[in-house]
Amino acid sequence: MIKPAPPSDPFHPARGRGARSNTAGRFEPYLREAVADGWNSEEEADLPPIRTEVAVEKPRRVLTRNTSPDLSFDRSVNPYRGCEHGCTYCFARPSHAYLGLSPGLDFETRLTAKPTAPERLRAELSARGYTPKSIAIGTNTDPYQPIEKSWRIMRGLLEVLAEFQHPVTIVTKGTLIERDLDILGPMAAKGLVRVGVSVTTLDPKLSRLMEPRVPAPARRLRMIEALSQAGVPVRVCASPMVPGLTDHELEAILSAGQAAGAIAASFIPLRLPGEVRDIFYDWLQTHLPGKAAKVMGQVREIRGGKDNDAEFGSRMRGTGPAAQLLAHRYAIATKRLGLRRELPALRDDLFAVPRAPDGQLCLF
Repeated sequence: MIKPAPPSDPFHPARGRGARSNTAGRFEPYLREAVADGWNSEEEADLPPIRTEVAVEKPRRVLTRNTSPDLSFDRSVNPYRGCEHGCTYCFARPSHAYLGLSPGLDFETRLTAKPTAPERLRAELSARGYTPKSIAIGTNTDPYQPIEKSWRIMRGLLEVLAEFQHPVTIVTKGTLIERDLDILGPMAAKGLVRVGVSVTTLDPKLSRLMEPRVPAPARRLRMIEALSQAGVPVRVCASPMVPGLTDHELEAILSAGQAAGAIAASFIPLRLPGEVRDIFYDWLQTHLPGKAAKVMGQVREIRGGKDNDAEFGSRMRGTGPAAQLLAHRYAIATKRLGLRRELPALRDDLFAVPRAPDGQLCLF
């Protein structure tokens, strides 16, 4: 059966969303393409916004392991699949194809929540032989995307981690993290948490177009300030840097992050794996047609002449003179601002399986 999908702009405006289309994932046997036939264009232009749907998943395990040599963590937890933030450049979009859904609008509007994730995490941390090491959250989709306000899964995970005194790193664009400062502050005082806040651009108009449901850049800087004042070590993540579009802002983003209280920084050039390339290029042609060829040309310049480079190591840095220049600018700016490349190591020696009310260790 062919799964119906909202057609591409301008036949369906998808107001408030990043992707302009909903093409089938790479594993689907059929494709569907929208074609304008000239009928009912006015009525279709008035279609209501696409609402967010949330399905429930009850996983057997929530700790995901990885052996990627260019990642700083070996385990992570993702409380949600898909992300309502709608960032057009999001490298996690292709993961939705594994669910039989589109990496386009489906990724932003058909989400999956894991409400039992905290109890499953508790069971895995309590398992005999478990060795504590920092858990990364926010590595695929944002744990503080808008639906977290009602589902509160991330807060439940933090409550478990705090109880076990387990180290955790978080990457987010969502200001909802401020809700959990009552947990994060005490964890930070014990050396158990650090947070990366992604700031892609300081231009609020560009941000609204490129990442439509993400808090404005100025609001994210205030979030860095709030976390810093609560004692949480914060990294400002100037990622992704989009060649020919946002890369000129690198120094300004780092400076703004440092002024807000960040003590470390990082950056990653734009990555366009899988279906992300077409989604991002479609967005460029829709909103910035005069810059589309320039941006994609500069992307290829740092990706060895290709739209994307999936090689470990170089995928995070880019190659060639343009990538080297960006890295050199970053090194000069971080040195001038006193920003570290690495935050202090988190403690894993405090980890302990809590006892049940009857005094027995919690094994399940």
